[in-house]
Amino acid sequence: MKLKKVFLLVLVLFSITVFSQTEINTKEGVRYITTSIEYPVSGTYFFKGAEPIAELNGNGTGFYQQHDEPKKAMIWGLECSKDGELKFTKGYDSIEYILYYKFTSGTSSETEEEWNKVEFSIHLNSMKMFINGERMKTFTPKTEK
Repeated sequence: MKLKKVFLLVLVLFSITVFSQTEINTKEGVRYITTSIEYPVSGTYFFKGAEPIAELNGNGTGFYQQHDEPKKAMIWGLECSKDGELKFTKGYDSIEYILYYKFTSGTSSETEEEWNKVEFSIHLNSMKMFINGERMKTFTPKTEK
């Protein structure tokens, strides 16, 4: 059983890095996710400058920590179309995406088989990114050469 989970995790990670989108099954049905985005989303997002944190790696892995819990390994992606186009809502100075994540570690009783859905927003004037409106990191835009 554990070997099966490891194989599925490797398959999902391979799919995320090789293809621009991955199909996932959520409570709302089939969705597609990608880690390809023009903004520097990789990094650690802090709650009021401390824990709990969310850490996004560019390869679709990372850690997510619930309040008063240890951090857990996860895989993640931003919602996109079947063709890999990111879905977003553009505001006056912000862009909102849907971030899906799924825990990949813990005991069998702690491991969640479901994808969790949270808001991911980029605030262009303040140069801040937020996960679920509470975990934040600052960023600098890519400079064009």
